[in-house]
Amino acid sequence: MTAVSAPGRTARLAASLAVTLLFVTGCAELKPPVSQAAAALRIEVGGRAAGADIAPDFVGLSYEKSFLSLPLFDSDDAPLVALLRRLGPGVLRLGGNSVDRTSWDPTGPGLRKGLTAPSDISRLAQFLRAADWRVIYGLNMATSTPQVAEQEASAAHAALGNRLVAFEIGNEPDLYHGNGLRGRDYSYSDWLKEWKSYVDAISSGVPEAEYAGPAAATDFEGFTVSFSRDAAGKASLLTHHYYRADGRLSTSTVELLLSPDPRLPGLINGLADAARSQGIRGGFRLGEANSFFNGGAPHVSDTFASSLWAIDFLFQCAQGGAEGVNFHGGGESSGYTPIADDGRIVQTVRPEYYGICLFSMAARGRMLTVNVSSGGNAVSAWAVAGRDDSLRVVLLNRSDARPALVDLRLPGAPQTASLLRLTGPSLAAETDTRLGGSLILPDGSWDRAPREVAVVRNGRLEVQVDAPGALLAVIR
Repeated sequence: MTAVSAPGRTARLAASLAVTLLFVTGCAELKPPVSQAAAALRIEVGGRAAGADIAPDFVGLSYEKSFLSLPLFDSDDAPLVALLRRLGPGVLRLGGNSVDRTSWDPTGPGLRKGLTAPSDISRLAQFLRAADWRVIYGLNMATSTPQVAEQEASAAHAALGNRLVAFEIGNEPDLYHGNGLRGRDYSYSDWLKEWKSYVDAISSGVPEAEYAGPAAATDFEGFTVSFSRDAAGKASLLTHHYYRADGRLSTSTVELLLSPDPRLPGLINGLADAARSQGIRGGFRLGEANSFFNGGAPHVSDTFASSLWAIDFLFQCAQGGAEGVNFHGGGESSGYTPIADDGRIVQTVRPEYYGICLFSMAARGRMLTVNVSSGGNAVSAWAVAGRDDSLRVVLLNRSDARPALVDLRLPGAPQTASLLRLTGPSLAAETDTRLGGSLILPDGSWDRAPREVAVVRNGRLEVQVDAPGALLAVIR
């Protein structure tokens, strides 16, 4: 719906709004939008850190390994290169279910379905250099051998160089026993023995190789925590997957996506504890994540709501100590993918990408605490002490009803604020998402309108957040 204009200053502070704000000091708890009116909101940004510095390459994308046999990842693909560069230095992960069904083809011509050839890896290396990204490179475990994996790893290491973050061996091994890749009695100990045999083989050819894992789907305690202990000294990055729910279920709605997931804070804290206690030097990363698994929920995962969910989700992970998040995607189905493509070129930029983009603009420093005057359920707030001495505040309004008027209290003596708005017609809208008043086009271009400039008076800034919408304020 169209945003409602705010009345005069005195009336606005007394007006009822259909939003309230969450008190954010730890991992944010997100609640579903409501329609009842609420008072105007006051938020105070504290000077105390709420976590470590956000990694410069925190943002990531995840694609199926099968995409490496398509012409998508090519340095000549200017649109995709531009879209990745707009997110800053990032991490691409190639894995997914197809990694365990993709074979090494050492003498093949490349661009052949189900096969990876040296030319495919060379093309990937050139693409990564053009985009200024790095890669977590998946290797087939379920239908390959350690010796074949060593051959591919050696070729990948030679071609990718410093663009290679780590090798990830297999995908979601906690599901091997149920998806036909192994017998029904296949256990974690069976998998660990296999994993170590692959590491031994790869390390013989690439002694300096780094490893990420276990890339488990759901078995956090049985696989991921156990792996952090048993692979200490071998794995440099702990990875796990996250989805809100099953996209095939009728209950996988916008309301569920924007509601708090009671599992997420425990998962993030558990990953942080496991990586820290076992000395995993690269920390942990949600190496594959998105809204709903099984490809997403049509008309939910591709809506404006996904952009707001992505922002809150990314900040929650960052504040919990994650080194990054890789959003799974690819293709042009009606489910999830930040960037839709036909296997050759970009087709559309989905709402989720806009949310990831806004996060990347804000997440350039260390998170700060945010104190809110009243409890609530439709608005959330995040603050980052920027590396450039700016203060970056993100406000999100998940209500479809009315805009939120926020009285923002700021530390220090800032004078001006530059405002950038993320807007959409409604939470359910699949098109017309805009950042700074403009579309991000499939060719990677973004002709944004000039940023709004607001004056900070006596450490206070009054801003309106569209319904629904988000706002980034860069304050100096």
